[in-house]
Amino acid sequence: MAEATALSRKQLGKLKTRLSVLPEEAQEELAPLLDAYVMMLGNSRLLRGARKRIESELLAAETAVGDEAEAIAALILAARDDDKPGLQRRAGEVREIARRLTRNLMATPFRSLKGMPEGAILVAEELTPADAALLDPTRIAGVATDEGGADGHTAIMLRALGIPAILGASGLSESAERGDLAVLDGAAGTIVLRPGDKALEKGRAAVAAFAKERAKLAKLRRLPAVTTDGEPVELQANLEIPAELPLIALSGAIGIGLLRTEFLFMNREDLPDEEAQLAAYTQVVEAMGGDPVTIRVLDWGGEKDMQALSEGVAPTHSGPNPALGLRGLRLLLKRPELLEAQFAAILRVAERGPVRILLPMVTNPSEVKAARDIYERVARRLRRKGTHLPEKLPDLGVMIETPGAALAADAIALEADFFAIGTNDLAMYTLAVDRAEAEVSHLYDPLHPAVLRLMRRHRGGAPAADAGLGLRRDGGQPEAGAAAAGPRDPLPLDECQRHPAGEADGPGARHRRLRPLRPAGDGAVRPRANPRAGAGLRPRRRPRLSGLQAGQRPGFRLYS
Repeated sequence: MAEATALSRKQLGKLKTRLSVLPEEAQEELAPLLDAYVMMLGNSRLLRGARKRIESELLAAETAVGDEAEAIAALILAARDDDKPGLQRRAGEVREIARRLTRNLMATPFRSLKGMPEGAILVAEELTPADAALLDPTRIAGVATDEGGADGHTAIMLRALGIPAILGASGLSESAERGDLAVLDGAAGTIVLRPGDKALEKGRAAVAAFAKERAKLAKLRRLPAVTTDGEPVELQANLEIPAELPLIALSGAIGIGLLRTEFLFMNREDLPDEEAQLAAYTQVVEAMGGDPVTIRVLDWGGEKDMQALSEGVAPTHSGPNPALGLRGLRLLLKRPELLEAQFAAILRVAERGPVRILLPMVTNPSEVKAARDIYERVARRLRRKGTHLPEKLPDLGVMIETPGAALAADAIALEADFFAIGTNDLAMYTLAVDRAEAEVSHLYDPLHPAVLRLMRRHRGGAPAADAGLGLRRDGGQPEAGAAAAGPRDPLPLDECQRHPAGEADGPGARHRRLRPLRPAGDGAVRPRANPRAGAGLRPRRRPRLSGLQAGQRPGFRLYS
């Protein structure tokens, strides 16, 4: 048992090492899962119970592990909790680590996918995020599973790897046979088994057209980005980890619209101090050569376990519904030392290039005011110490991610310098749908009338304080920005943010262009002035086109 446990820990360690080469979005999905697995391989109920069964019932180790895992899973599933999908996930985690232990106890090697022929489509009942991280995107042409959803953990991992996928195709694994020819269309969400000549020809034509369109659009990336009425649109990148910086230059993006800082807290046992954060931010800001960078402070949620936060910082139990618990700015205000360190590092790096700060998961104006008080207090402390800061402090903005924040936008705008609408979470909270759950994922729709009406209502609140207005998406329909912007009552927007690498081959990719923004009202797309900034948010120069490819699902941030 001890040898199998040690081997399992070693295997998980190798998986965590592989995380460093994946985008932060993929790390967010897999790192908490691996941390949970490692905990279950410690002094956990699973191992204690298995050893007790071995001693008292004289069971073989692999039988004891399996029986104990099933007993724990049954207790989890029997709990009185409305979050049944969450219970199923936790039960599944226990069973998964038990399967790993059993394989190692029986010296059964894990099946390697390295030998799969180039261009193969992997079909399975289920694919865990940990298994997805081991796939080689240069060999795997696509993935199709019986279980899962287009926005679940595995889907995000596959999208980060650039592997087309169809997840949640019930009964597929029973119909498919090894060696079958198949045509997988991630855009349409279809897979054709044993296709005829006509289906094959159609598939080959679609691939050729897709490649041709990508090459055609790649030629546009250094041209000015303007709408059909001549209004410039600033295209910015969504940076997951600093390793992606070279991709920004290749894509032609102007600055970084969202720099997530969670990577600083992941896969480490201690909290990053001010100096460590300063070094990371300096690398990014200096690499941008004067282009703007928007830095979001730590956005921890109950579903994002981070070892550095586990020692008395974040709550040990996230509660039955982490999405409604202590997360985002709520946690940072409860532990202000975290926010102070981030503010100090960002203020110090502001001398090296233009930066802005974004606050996550805001629902009340009082939260923004409390954060601003800390922000200004940190700035005064740094100036007393002789640290040179810009005369005008970087703007402090707010993520609008809940219906409450959208409806209270006019009040929040009194404290915020700019807004960014996070449509993924806004749709989730508005529609009461967990987009990662296969059973209800079909109900998740960022273009739902309720979501669009909240965005329009939020837009109506921003001008009250002349706060900048923005919109951000990570995946989903490229048409979301266009729909939010019109046609009858458009959102005037002039900045677009997306992932620098794009997601052309990702699950659910759409083979169409991002529609141009339509003019508002009198035909003009106008930025709104920001009194704290002293100037509007219009681009200072005509931006280069980002190289948006047909079929990509751009995450984008738009400001006016």
